[in-house]
Amino acid sequence: MTMDMLMGDQIAAAGLADWRKLAQRLHARYVVTDFGAGVRFVAAVGDAGDEIGHHPRVAMSHGCVDLEMVTDDTVYRDDDGTEHVVAWVTQQDVDLARRITEIAAQHGIRADPAAVTEIELGLDTADSARIAPVWAALLTGDPDAQGRGTPGDEVRHATARVPNLWFDVAGEGGSTPFHVEVYVAPEVVEQRVAAAVAAGGTVVDDSNAPGLTVIADQDGNRGVICADVSAGSSTGERS
Repeated sequence: MTMDMLMGDQIAAAGLADWRKLAQRLHARYVVTDFGAGVRFVAAVGDAGDEIGHHPRVAMSHGCVDLEMVTDDTVYRDDDGTEHVVAWVTQQDVDLARRITEIAAQHGIRADPAAVTEIELGLDTADSARIAPVWAALLTGDPDAQGRGTPGDEVRHATARVPNLWFDVAGEGGSTPFHVEVYVAPEVVEQRVAAAVAAGGTVVDDSNAPGLTVIADQDGNRGVICADVSAGSSTGERS
């Protein structure tokens, strides 16, 4: 059953204190004392997902469990009413996020929402449809990666093994055709920008801050710090 996508204000109204919206997904990081605690937490999350037939993407590393939530067959309606199937946050993601927050509390595990990050790539081009097949093949080996979960030509791997590749209008990215997009929680944008500047970077465009802040290194290579301010302070981009 397909579900409608949730807008930023709807996600903000859900009050998901442990979660932040970065790019298309809800993200959470939970701090664990050891590997066994992480495994037990993930097992409980899996059981909760089994109950509704929906699960987060899980990654475990030293001292933390990272979770990402998205619905792959969300309905998006454009301005003329045309429906597209995209990957985006829906009510089932919000409901499971709330349940996972409860599970974390039961396990005595705290969230670290400010620590979540998502990396994507941006490429300036005048004709994304022409070059996207090359990048789909190069990045994923799968031609279906072009346009997966989006009405555009963006390249997205089915299992998110490589960063998503966005296409921007040629000339908008600055001096280099490629740039890195770093999605962070809204509350850490100021600190991240300050750290980049302190390291020698330069703010070249903050006209859309705090949602988008363009940083250049000493050679003119650009990165964009992104935050989803539409989802409010309780949850963080490009939308």
